[in-house]
Amino acid sequence: HSGMHLLLFHLQYTDKEEVVLWMNTVGPYHNRQETYKYFSLPFCVGTKKTISHYHETLGEALQGVELEFSGLDIKFKEEVMQTTYCEIELDKAKREAFVYAIKNHYWYQMYIDDLPIWGIVGEADENGEDYYLWTYKKLEIGYNGNRIVDVNLTSEGKVKLVPNTRIAMSYSVKWKRSDVKFEDRFDKYLDPSFFQHRIHWFSIFNSFMMVIFLVGLVSMILMRTLRKDYARYSKEEEMDDMDRDLGDEYGWKQVHGDVFRPSSHPLIFSSLIGSGCQIFSVSLIVIIVAMIEDLYTERGSMLSTAIFVYAATSPVNGYFGGSLYAKQGGRRWIKQMFIGAFLIPAMVCGTAFFINFIAIYYHASRAIPFGTMVAVCCICFFVILPLNLVGTILGRNLSGQPNFPCRVNAVPRPIPEKKWFMEPAVIVCLGGILPFGSIFIEMYFIFTSFWAYKIYYVYGFMMLVLVILCIVTVCVTIVCTYFLLNAEDYRWQWTSFLSAASTAVYVYMYSFYYYFFKTKMYGLFQTSFYFGYMAVFSTALGIMCGAVGYMGTSAFVRKIYTNVKID
Repeated sequence: HSGMHLLLFHLQYTDKEEVVLWMNTVGPYHNRQETYKYFSLPFCVGTKKTISHYHETLGEALQGVELEFSGLDIKFKEEVMQTTYCEIELDKAKREAFVYAIKNHYWYQMYIDDLPIWGIVGEADENGEDYYLWTYKKLEIGYNGNRIVDVNLTSEGKVKLVPNTRIAMSYSVKWKRSDVKFEDRFDKYLDPSFFQHRIHWFSIFNSFMMVIFLVGLVSMILMRTLRKDYARYSKEEEMDDMDRDLGDEYGWKQVHGDVFRPSSHPLIFSSLIGSGCQIFSVSLIVIIVAMIEDLYTERGSMLSTAIFVYAATSPVNGYFGGSLYAKQGGRRWIKQMFIGAFLIPAMVCGTAFFINFIAIYYHASRAIPFGTMVAVCCICFFVILPLNLVGTILGRNLSGQPNFPCRVNAVPRPIPEKKWFMEPAVIVCLGGILPFGSIFIEMYFIFTSFWAYKIYYVYGFMMLVLVILCIVTVCVTIVCTYFLLNAEDYRWQWTSFLSAASTAVYVYMYSFYYYFFKTKMYGLFQTSFYFGYMAVFSTALGIMCGAVGYMGTSAFVRKIYTNVKID
């Protein structure tokens, strides 16, 4: 936790020092991302005026954090009895605004000393005719030494909303000693019974079984193909039934002259592989950082970290994309570099831009400010692009020579007819099922922590799942490719990429199920936000899986063709 402490030193208070209550946002309970400024509802502001403005980080700006001072006068360890801090003049328009908010279960979020507090705006009675506003905020703050370690809010003072009356808003503050250590003050927001449920452990165990099975299958195929006696016409009776079923006539040997032919559309292909390698490295680094540092204790820190790591790992993208393009004999390497560099940023920014229009129309706090957009564009052009260029030049020079174990024939060999289930299209559809099966329980936990109000903190699980996903993906694509080559079809590059990437289609389909059966979201803004960003998430996951699958398969193909004795 050493890094955290450096950041948190300023949170030590002296007695009677000012403690700021920041108002963040208000919005419907069921739509987590649809948030508005707290004072967009006609609440009144407290009397205390003087305070410096809050400067937000990049991650906060992108996540729609808008902190405004509540105007409440709170001092460290100084009790406040119930005090009226302002009055709302309730005219017809204001009453309608409150009634709409109460009907839609609006609740608001506040911060004291970076600890979040949630409160509900009001409630309706059973038959839905009268609406009541909670007017009294009862704060209980726990302190340990000179630090705040615990905050609780009780809403009281139910007042019926009657037009043309004055509603007095009041607050009180109680200070109590607490034994909670400062480092552990976020533990009460975590939900171990949800995240460390038996199902979670069981799904990991289940996936491990699958991994063992698949690794066994792949190693068996490798053993068979890499047998030292490459006598192709070995006597039939020596082969056992297993051999006869798995590789009759060793079809993969027939295509040794075509298997290293460049893929179709090498420019897009190498850009996708480069981007996939980058996404993989970003996921790995961010999960490791999250395991070491508790990133959930600060607003927007997860997103800021991800953006920073993405920019820093750009050379990975350039290296793998550039070297693959050079190996495939590509000439337009500058175009490839631009496409590789801007593939993912363009996808994310395009979606964000589209959703931003809806957010602006709704006046939501998620509308990304212009300055933030400029900052993100600057990162793209002045950090990501130059680093990508460095990676591309390294990749082209260090590993850009086509050093294939078999020569490529001048004339492509015709691809024979094969059974329908050996067609690349079918292999691609089936390839994604097992990888999806190994992650879908984890997807439920990740989705719930993003779209509902849970804080995801079990990054060890996420790490395991990422490793399992990669192993399963590689194994599945190797098996698929082996069957494809045995059918004397040498178009393995795109097939291996797509059969792994088809995981994304299943994840997106699962997100539809999740939306309709696990959430109660409604409204154009939240729905477009959900499906827009789920599409981005699925696509990124698919590109990552595809790249991992292709890398593994490529190593496998090289391996089996290295010691083929060509007649």
